[in-house]
Amino acid sequence: MTSPSSGRPRIAYQGEPGANSHAVCSEHYPDHEALPCASFEDVFAAVSQGEADLAMIPIDNSIAGRVADIHHFLPDSGLHIIAEHFLRIRFHLLGVPGASLDQVRTVLSHVHALGQCRKVIREHGLVPQISGDTAGAAREVAESGDPTQAAISPPLAAEIYGLEILAEDIEDEDHNTTRFVVLSREFVQAPAGNGPVVTSFIFNVRNLPAALYKALGGFATNGVNMTKLESYMVGGHFSATQFLAEVDGHPDDIGLARALEELRFFTTDVKILGVYPADSFRS
Repeated sequence: MTSPSSGRPRIAYQGEPGANSHAVCSEHYPDHEALPCASFEDVFAAVSQGEADLAMIPIDNSIAGRVADIHHFLPDSGLHIIAEHFLRIRFHLLGVPGASLDQVRTVLSHVHALGQCRKVIREHGLVPQISGDTAGAAREVAESGDPTQAAISPPLAAEIYGLEILAEDIEDEDHNTTRFVVLSREFVQAPAGNGPVVTSFIFNVRNLPAALYKALGGFATNGVNMTKLESYMVGGHFSATQFLAEVDGHPDDIGLARALEELRFFTTDVKILGVYPADSFRS
């Protein structure tokens, strides 16, 4: 669909304008209108109900690990992964115009961002204050007009909310990277034989001895590289029966086709979530 205000297609993301998800949308889908949503559930609903064409969703972070909520929304969402993008996470310390770093006493940000910038917080004796969103923290500081408050936020937030950069790239680890996936109502499958491809799928193992071992054996014997295997509970049961997996390759490749066929002998509800080009970051 197209936005009635801009005439452009829409891509939904979780967070406020200036968030990392917004930055990824702007970088890779500049022709789309970015649609901010309060929660991941709202993002999924926006695409499912036709308010947006695509969704940009963070799924893994190199420091914090998986984004847990996403694994519960994906299987039943009816949406499909059509692309992936990696973003090197950068955080700046932002203050109101005219403020100096020496004046700052309190720093606002999302709990994960505060945890990833402990060194600068400790170095300057700042009091951390949890905000719901990194970009939202920047907005709160801008609205306060208080030179003793600062926000740990992405660079884009400084531009959007008119804040000054008091310190750049303050994250503790320089490898902090988040992987995002793009979701669509339509199943758009990358063509085979046109560069590296990732296939994402979910499955439930049968309640049999060594079922998971047997289910995964076909990937090893057929030379398929599995890059992700994560289990999680479904239906309130403590037995980890549902798995999200990702492999290198296309379902039309003979090795992966055979591995998926063998997988179905020992599992239920095998569902392909997406077959999409591998981001160049992987190499």
